[in-house]
Amino acid sequence: MSAMTTTHEILGQTVTMPVEVADASAGTVIFDVDLTAAQALAPEGFDVIESAPGRAQFALALIDYRVNDLGAYHEVGTILFVRPTGGGDDGNFITHLPVDQEFTCAAGNRIWGFPKSVEQIDVTQTDTTSRWVLSMGGELVLDVTVPRGGTDEMPPLPMTSYTLLDGTPHATRFTQGGSGSSIGFGDGVSLTLGTHPVAKELETLGLPTAPVVVTTWIEKMRATFEDALPLQV
Repeated sequence: MSAMTTTHEILGQTVTMPVEVADASAGTVIFDVDLTAAQALAPEGFDVIESAPGRAQFALALIDYRVNDLGAYHEVGTILFVRPTGGGDDGNFITHLPVDQEFTCAAGNRIWGFPKSVEQIDVTQTDTTSRWVLSMGGELVLDVTVPRGGTDEMPPLPMTSYTLLDGTPHATRFTQGGSGSSIGFGDGVSLTLGTHPVAKELETLGLPTAPVVVTTWIEKMRATFEDALPLQV
């Protein structure tokens, strides 16, 4: 007997699970930050993972979705690495997830509980760099440039993203991998923060001067997102 297919009705369109991403580019910068400051941004019920005594890691993700069940759009993610307080898999918790298209915002909010909002995201690409300028409410949040390019293959990696869907903790399983990938250690990264409250929040973590642990780039990313499931406590 085949498993039942799950669908969601979003703004008059049917989204069939799992959601597939066939082509995207993704850059990530992971910073070394203060554990207490990171924990202050996590919701109740989740512990930020300690990467070294008193330290944690924080990620800034920049994704250009080109072929995706939710459409083509840009996305900026501010990400903590967490585990449920009562025990469970290591995963991530996204504190903000600005996008520049309405449909993916509605789908992300309603299917998974991702904290998406529609904002202005200006992207400038060269052969070797990717610059992202995020503004919210007409106010600068961040201006970041990361290295672009690579020749490595990244196999699909299974991961977990935790969210609050209708106020209840949920877990979403997803995979992400691709080709044209590379890893760096901070060279070529430039970050400026603006005056928006989200920028001030990032400043509590020590950005923009917090040390960069690692950077990644995937030129042709592929991903699969399952349905969000209530977290068993």
